[in-house]
Amino acid sequence: MRKIYAVTGAMLIAGMFACNRYLDVKPQGQIDEEAAADDPGSAQNLVTGVYNNMWLGKVHGFPFIGVTNIASDDADKGSFEDDAAPTQGQLDNLTMDANNTVFNDIWSGYYQAISRANRALQALESSTSLDQDMKSHLLGEAHFLRGYFYFNLVRIFGGVPKVDKVLTPPEAASDQYQTRAGADEIYQLIISDLEFALTNLPPKGGSGSQVGRATKGAAAGMLAKVFLYRQNWQRAYSLSDSVITGKVGSYSLADDYASIWRQSGANNAESIFEVQTGINATCDAAIEVYSNSQGPRAGGKGGWADLGWGFGGPSQSLVDEYEPGDKREAATIIFITRAGTVLWDGFRVPGKDSVQNDRYNYKAYHSRTREQFCGNLDRLPKNLRVLRLGEILLIHAEAALALGNANAAVADINALRERAGLTGKNSVTRADIWHERRVEMAMEHDRYFELVREDKLAPGTAAAAFRKHGKTFVAGKHEVFPIPFTQIQFSEGKLQQNPGY
Repeated sequence: MRKIYAVTGAMLIAGMFACNRYLDVKPQGQIDEEAAADDPGSAQNLVTGVYNNMWLGKVHGFPFIGVTNIASDDADKGSFEDDAAPTQGQLDNLTMDANNTVFNDIWSGYYQAISRANRALQALESSTSLDQDMKSHLLGEAHFLRGYFYFNLVRIFGGVPKVDKVLTPPEAASDQYQTRAGADEIYQLIISDLEFALTNLPPKGGSGSQVGRATKGAAAGMLAKVFLYRQNWQRAYSLSDSVITGKVGSYSLADDYASIWRQSGANNAESIFEVQTGINATCDAAIEVYSNSQGPRAGGKGGWADLGWGFGGPSQSLVDEYEPGDKREAATIIFITRAGTVLWDGFRVPGKDSVQNDRYNYKAYHSRTREQFCGNLDRLPKNLRVLRLGEILLIHAEAALALGNANAAVADINALRERAGLTGKNSVTRADIWHERRVEMAMEHDRYFELVREDKLAPGTAAAAFRKHGKTFVAGKHEVFPIPFTQIQFSEGKLQQNPGY
């Protein structure tokens, strides 16, 4: 039985609204954080309040979909031509600038989440009466979450202000927190947070672990991913190996790839970390508009009650990447045929002349008839799969190959190919692993960052991929997105813009 965590009253209300100024984040309602940290139940709620920031649209909703899927070659903007053209349309065409409101939304949303993590950490660190095991465990969760938030920020913007504690008003106004730390410094904070989490969190299923909370396996897997981005092949290999071999918890590939993204597949044996959703009294325990914004949309002659806004449709470039017979294609892409398409739950989407686009993201689809649903279309309770064993195998394979362990790389890739219904390979190259990563992880919000990472290893990779998709990727500019102009104004010009913007 899945356990859904929620805070109530002032804590939840404070967790749902972000200020525009990244350092102007209000305290968590009226809660006495010092007192809460000495009460086990309230201490749990402090950390739960950090998790609940993952439901914010500014953290994992429409803006996040834009900078991850729509900006990449995995997806097109979708919907109709003029819909969200000044925001998502710019991302789709790689013509974005610092005035695009998507970037300020993401900036303020992630710094709100970081502020909540910092408040929880400060309160827990000062606690003198909590059981030490519980204290270490809760601190590990808060460090994990802060590390995750900063990992997304540094991949989106590059260097950002390093806010690693609750700031006093004079500190918040100082140059130290109004200017950007370098990307390397932010990565060191991320690694430190995740190393702390790795040391202090229990393994999946271990004493004190709870479904939906960060675990030792989640920390090891996220660290492996960070070290992949840092080209530290030995750490990426050893950490991913600890997940695969069960040293940090028991994980296994799901037999049916398509089932991973259904409610029945939430928190399954392959799952390492997911954003938890569900039903609560206010019907808002889910990521704002995540599923609805990507659902099939009526167009043409219409004539049916559609399933969403139609954004983020899988691209032709992605379709072309699949080999014949790859089961992952049908599990990832809803293809609307001329005669209409019946979805897994029996819902029939009319033919091509009745939809706005003819491809939609199956991994984001949430059934309104066969899965949990309380009537709020903007809060469909779809868990977001942040980290799973399939990706760990890809990290392990690439690191193994870089270290000269070709046999391990082949075994990892063949495990994924065999589940996908494809024949195994006798040998693999880095290009083979990158191909496998694209089709295994399609539409899972990493493709843009992956192209940037791959381009550092093989210059020209990103430009070639975007050119095939009909976009122009400018080296020296598009590796990161622009710093929001609103935040530059708030800092009185102390925040420096990224090159090219």
